[in-house]
Amino acid sequence: MKKFKFFTNFDHEEQWLNEMARQGYVLTGKSLSYEFAQVQPENANFRMDYRTFKSRQDFEDYKALFEDSGWTHIAGTRSSGSQYFKQTGAEGSEDIFSDVDSKAARYKRISDMWLSLACCFIPLFAVLISTDAIDVTAFLKPQLLYYTPGLWDMSGGQFWRAFLFETPFAFFRGFTWMMIPVMILVYSLFAYKAKKQYEKTQQGR
Repeated sequence: MKKFKFFTNFDHEEQWLNEMARQGYVLTGKSLSYEFAQVQPENANFRMDYRTFKSRQDFEDYKALFEDSGWTHIAGTRSSGSQYFKQTGAEGSEDIFSDVDSKAARYKRISDMWLSLACCFIPLFAVLISTDAIDVTAFLKPQLLYYTPGLWDMSGGQFWRAFLFETPFAFFRGFTWMMIPVMILVYSLFAYKAKKQYEKTQQGR
């Protein structure tokens, strides 16, 4: 079974995965969606970290470190960032982190990642503005985006058929650039929320 869901809080994501296991669905993989296998309901203990690795050996050593402590790596790749672990051994603590600082640090790392993505879009947006690739007149005269000959001289059903048919193409021509500032805003918001969670987790020591 696959489920599409998005989290900005690791603690909430862990709670959801544990609840899914209690309902009989245990996490087996994660890409764009969560992949679950149907099993007998269990009180599973999932934990998450956020790390990327420069080499495969570093990644293997990282997984081995947790496996030696009773935690099996379930999902995540060397470059994916999000790493999922399930407790499979009776020994060890109930968490994969030994202290508050290391638990909070995952929020700092993902905050830096979101902020980096936001910053990547800023130069592109600046270039589009400086080269006049963004046509601000489309806000004032959106009819200029419609290329159907004689559209504005039509009436009745003929006008509405032509207008509704071309509107998606007109929007694409004139306003797709708006996705760039939207992405900058969204990524910045995610970075801010992760940083606030980092500070909140640190205060919980």
